[in-house]
Amino acid sequence: RTTALGDAPALVSRAVLRMRLSPTPESAAAFAADSGDGLLAGSLANHVRQAEHTGRSGLTTFGEAWADLFPPLQRALALVVAAGSAPSGDRERVLDRALATVLDGTRERMRAFAADIRGPATALYAFGVLLPTALVALLPAGAAAGVAIAPVTVVFAYNLLLPALLVAAGAWLVSRRPVAFPPPDVTAHPAASTGDGALVAGLAVGVAAWVGAGSAFPAWAPPVAAVGLGGGVALWLRYRPVVTVYAEIDAAERELGDALALAGRRIADGEAVETAVDETAAELDGPIGEAFAACVRRQRQLQVGVREAFLGRHGALARLPSPRIRGSVALLALAAREGRPAGEALLALADHIEELRRIRRDAHHDLAYVCRTLSSTAMLFGPIVAGSTVALADGMAGETVGDGEFSLGWLGAPVGVYVLVLAVVLTALSTALRRGLDRPLVGYRVGRALAWGAGTYLCAYLLVDVIA
Repeated sequence: RTTALGDAPALVSRAVLRMRLSPTPESAAAFAADSGDGLLAGSLANHVRQAEHTGRSGLTTFGEAWADLFPPLQRALALVVAAGSAPSGDRERVLDRALATVLDGTRERMRAFAADIRGPATALYAFGVLLPTALVALLPAGAAAGVAIAPVTVVFAYNLLLPALLVAAGAWLVSRRPVAFPPPDVTAHPAASTGDGALVAGLAVGVAAWVGAGSAFPAWAPPVAAVGLGGGVALWLRYRPVVTVYAEIDAAERELGDALALAGRRIADGEAVETAVDETAAELDGPIGEAFAACVRRQRQLQVGVREAFLGRHGALARLPSPRIRGSVALLALAAREGRPAGEALLALADHIEELRRIRRDAHHDLAYVCRTLSSTAMLFGPIVAGSTVALADGMAGETVGDGEFSLGWLGAPVGVYVLVLAVVLTALSTALRRGLDRPLVGYRVGRALAWGAGTYLCAYLLVDVIA
């Protein structure tokens, strides 16, 4: 439900723009539900169906259902409903206020979340990562000083207790995120299923890493290398096509505001929607420009309307399964029936889209410092310290302390597992804080962090071992 709330500004925006064309809350609610995808639009559709033949739009009950998680959504929808009975001279101001309410609410809650989470995230980093890593570096010195260090103690602390605490603290931090901007559903996208050979590639890399580590490193290294490099490559290749589709959709969303502004201006000047789409396609050369050009070709070949050409089963937006793009283009299709009045609505929508992008960009920027620290520690700094420490411990093996010798040759295995755990937990936490629990993106970044972390750990060990 928290992830779904990332669609709240777009949903209110569609309802507001429909109200500008036809000031009836019932049609606005139906349009906002039908032109969107995801949990939030589905919930609104259920409330619209329940409100049929009751004289109500369903917006009020829908807002009440989500008020516990996001009160600004309820207030914004109440203003949309109030605009239906407001005098024509006041209606525009009420609708502007409705949109400002949900936009300001989203911005303020994300800024408050970023400010509130900085302290707990810093504490998590200090006591869950920095201090344990520093203690690892002290293990060889403690052993040399005669302090008994049992392997079971290190395994329990670094492979059981610390991972459990990190996961619990990370889950608590992520659960406090008020709004997450949901990723598009790309499961049906043809390019998203090209990672099916990732498991085979991961197994091949894992076997090669096991054999290579066995010839150059102690006995603890092959399992760490195989799991880190093999598992990391498998995850990276499995989700890389999905992340590539995400990048294409993001590029299209950056271009969407310009496309709607260009088309809206032409429609407001009296041009037909079909002509406006054709001329706009000629001025854009990115993914949205290609989609507009594909819409024009589909219209000419199949003699279908703008909505079917864009949003049909094999429409122009089939390669861009973004709810934000589809919801915006639905209003463009509506302009084919409404004519010139819809042009001004499209111009307003272009401004709203840019404002939404600024909110998302600001939210990512506010969380960037903490998240970059977590990611860099998981991939580089933690493995470097851990690998150097294990190399120093191995270099001290056989030295005499008191009446006997001591050896920390077993230290590489539990510390290696700790490095892999940091790569998974810290990277997942960093991604979830910035982007929400997006499984493909988390898998892609965790795979990359595993491969980097394991490789850095082994390289740091080898370098320090050679120097020592």
